[in-house]
Amino acid sequence: MAFWEAVRLALQTIRAQKLKSAFSIIGVFIGVMFLIAVVSVVQGMNRYMTDKFAGTLLGVNTFPDIQFGNVTDSTWRMWRRRPRVTYDDAQAVVRGVMVPVLAAWESSTRTTLVAGRKQAKDVEVTAATELYFDIRSLAVERGRPFTGQEVQAGVPVLVLGFELADELFQGQDPIGREVKVFDLPYRVIGVVEKQGNLFGLSLDKFAVAPASAPLKHYVSEPRVVDAVAMKARSQPEMREAMAQAEAIMRNRRHLRPRQADDFALETADEVLDFWGKISRVLFVALPGLVAVSLVVGGIVIMNIMLMAVAERTREIGIRKSLGARRRDILRQFLVEATTLATAGATGGVVLGIGLAGAVAALTPLPAAVAPWSILVGVVLGGGVGVIAGVYPASRAARLDPIAALRHET
Repeated sequence: MAFWEAVRLALQTIRAQKLKSAFSIIGVFIGVMFLIAVVSVVQGMNRYMTDKFAGTLLGVNTFPDIQFGNVTDSTWRMWRRRPRVTYDDAQAVVRGVMVPVLAAWESSTRTTLVAGRKQAKDVEVTAATELYFDIRSLAVERGRPFTGQEVQAGVPVLVLGFELADELFQGQDPIGREVKVFDLPYRVIGVVEKQGNLFGLSLDKFAVAPASAPLKHYVSEPRVVDAVAMKARSQPEMREAMAQAEAIMRNRRHLRPRQADDFALETADEVLDFWGKISRVLFVALPGLVAVSLVVGGIVIMNIMLMAVAERTREIGIRKSLGARRRDILRQFLVEATTLATAGATGGVVLGIGLAGAVAALTPLPAAVAPWSILVGVVLGGGVGVIAGVYPASRAARLDPIAALRHET
């Protein structure tokens, strides 16, 4: 019997026995669906953490003066007692680092912005130097970013996030219009392209002004900055820049060799490493969870196929008496079991992709379907069918044709 003829007969059997076939494939269906959905969410989170969280909030190959992670109360109190980073510290670090880097310092707070009769509450307002946009990978969609000359002169200009511009001006062109920050008039010169959301929180509700503009008195203490951020061209250069920056800061703080740093140097790698540990746990646990469903599906398929062998004993006897060889019978039932499992896997792939899309659309969690997971899902389904069908198929192939013809159904 030709392979495709065996597939055709298998599909006919599936159509003729819809309920039995549905119960046969449900285990494989659930296992593959779960595989596609979970892998899609984890892959989406990996991309999200790199592009959005680390790339936008921190910047890839950057290191700011901030801390991440869970800390104890005593550690937090110790951090609070640390001396703040000053303009002089920032300038010393920028001038002293010999590695080619982009450098900016920044300070932020949250306040209400007013444009005419419109208000936007709880907006993140940042006072920064001109390279802030390059370090944070923020592309200005309309207008322009502020320049180094405007930073030095303290010109009251403002660059808005996409959502904030829309909220204040409702579709009108904001360039050149006035926005009040802490009751200080600022002129809008640019709008950053849309960044989207991060875990349901908007990345587009912010405003950035020159570091020496009048609002500097509201975002930080005099001659103090929240963070100094640097961006190198590669990770080796970033590590070298960090080492140089640490040496400069320790020298300025007069720290002895055994004294701990009273400042923090953190990179986007810290966040990505933390997420990497979580994703590795998910990928380790995933095979076990998928395997349970596939084993159950395989057992169900095996039992259904054994039942099919019992029901079709006379049919097998007739085929053998007409010249069908053992391998023809073996191939027929093996292909039938594999087709059942592959059909279940295909349905699982389709529903898994749909489920991943629903997660991305209805929740803050992102999802990106990995092509390799689709291939793995279908191959796993077919493999389960082959393994589960071997015993029933061999049992059918070994039937004696005379005894099979005498069998009463």
